[in-house]
Amino acid sequence: MKKDIEKIPFEKALGRLEEIVGKMEEGNVPLEQMIRYFEEGNTLATLCGSKLKELEKKIQVLVKEDTKGGEWRDFEDSEEDPIDEDEESEDDLDENDDQETLF
Repeated sequence: MKKDIEKIPFEKALGRLEEIVGKMEEGNVPLEQMIRYFEEGNTLATLCGSKLKELEKKIQVLVKEDTKGGEWRDFEDSEEDPIDEDEESEDDLDENDDQETLF
């Protein structure tokens, strides 16, 4: 069943989640139904969150490689970290902590 849920398009999952929230906010739902709505809503919220994170990583890869002509690739297929290589690493930042600050 988990695989079936993962096949639901983001827009459909979000629409159903909004529908569930609306019904729960009305407050005239029996407790047992409220619990079923909560469980379904929690599953849909998790699904939507994971789909958004996956898309965000794809966008990071595309933006990073835009100067190379840009192409869509799954982030798992990317050999490079989507963070810009010119940015300072945490190790570089730690080394700068030893320097005296003026403020």
